[in-house]
Formats: sequence, C-alpha cells, structure tokens
Amino acid sequence: MPPAKKSLAKTKLLAAKPRGKGTVTKANRKPIKGKWPPESTRVGSLLKGLTELYPHVKCELDHKNPFELLCATILSAQCTDERVNKVTPLLFATFPDAAGMASAPPPVLEDIIKSTGFYRQKTKSLLGTAQILVQRFGGQVPRTVDELLTLKGVARKTANVVLGTAYGIAVGVVVDTHVQRLAMRMALTRNTTPEKIEQDLMTIVPQNEWVDLSHKLIWHGRRHCFARKPQCETCPLVPHCPGAFQET
Repeated sequence: MPPAKKSLAKTKLLAAKPRGKGTVTKANRKPIKGKWPPESTRVGSLLKGLTELYPHVKCELDHKNPFELLCATILSAQCTDERVNKVTPLLFATFPDAAGMASAPPPVLEDIIKSTGFYRQKTKSLLGTAQILVQRFGGQVPRTVDELLTLKGVARKTANVVLGTAYGIAVGVVVDTHVQRLAMRMALTRNTTPEKIEQDLMTIVPQNEWVDLSHKLIWHGRRHCFARKPQCETCPLVPHCPGAFQET
C-alpha cells in the first residue's frame, strides 16, 4: 500500500475506534433523559452529598477583594484557575486597584498576563473595565448585574461570580464547563446552553444554595467527575445520578 493511502487508512481506523466511557464530544453532549423537573428528593440528596464531600468549598481564584476577583475572573476565560493564580500576584502588586490599572501601559499589562492566552483582548478588557470603574463607580466594583454588564469583558457568568463570591449576593448560578457537564450528567437540566441550564438550576435549587452549588459542582468536576473518565466506581453520588456509568 502506498504511504499516503496507508496513512489515510490508519487515520480512518483510529477514528473508528470507540471512545472511552465518559468521553464528552459535541456529538454526544446532551442531557441524560429523565423526568422534568427532577424529583425534589433526588435533588436534595445530591445537594446533601455535595455538601458532605465539600463542606468548606470556596472559589479557587485567589483574590483579596472584589476588584481582584473581577480581574481574575476576566483572565480565567479559556484559561485554568491554576494559571491565573500564577499571574495575578504580580498583576495586583503592580496595579493594586482600579485607578492604577486604568492608567496601565498596555505593553506592560500584556507582558504580565500573556500566559493566560488571548492576552491582547484581555488587556483591553482589564483596561476598559478599570477605566469604567473609575469614571462611573468611584473605583468600586458595583453590586448589580446590570451595572456589572456595562464593564468590558464581563458577561453574566462573570457577574454571577463577582456578586456571589465577593458580595454573597445570589442572583443566579455560575455555569462554567464543569457545571454544564455535571448538570447534564446528573439530569438536573433539560438544556445544553449555559443560559438555559442556569434557568433550570435556578428553578429546582433553593436560592440560598445557588452560590455554593456552583463551587461544589466545579470542585466535583475537577476532583471526581472528570470529562473523559468520571470516577463513578467510587463516587458517593452515584445512587442519585442518572448519568452514572453512562457515556454523556
């Protein structure tokens, strides 16, 4: 067989191999079928189980105040919290508040945050946000969704993170990739988009659980319910999870 055809045949063979249990792809990313809304007893059992697993849950973005959390959350787009936490100590030592960051030279800011990816766009977001904070809000991070959404690089997820974690204000549920994946696996949603998943979670989970729910699901997604190989064999939530041992 000519090299080109041999290589093509090998590629097709590899593509035809079945994916491992728990693999998430665009083709199979869909909610587990189940009754809607889910039984309140099952939801309660999941919430109780998550609390027992993660009794001292917290945001894993290092920060000392709302401004630092806001900046760190902007930087976390398409980037791991671990990487952001390596960048922010120097960032906040150099530009400790909105006033300082508002006048930051873009090349200096870019150099500090470069490893987080999309650094040019993130630099524009940080500068624009800091300038708006100074001009409109006296340098303080606002406490409403509508006001937060006027900042550069801030969408609803970031607004929910800041309000819930920095101020303890529960206006919604943060839906990142971990929350999205687990909510679908656990049949807590009938949707696949973050906006609609958030609405489903807000419908079935008490408001006083919204902030911690996101943190708990994120922790569980990072420590146990992995995208490719969820540890169902040792997960105490299995009795209440319709997606256990299924490829979702």
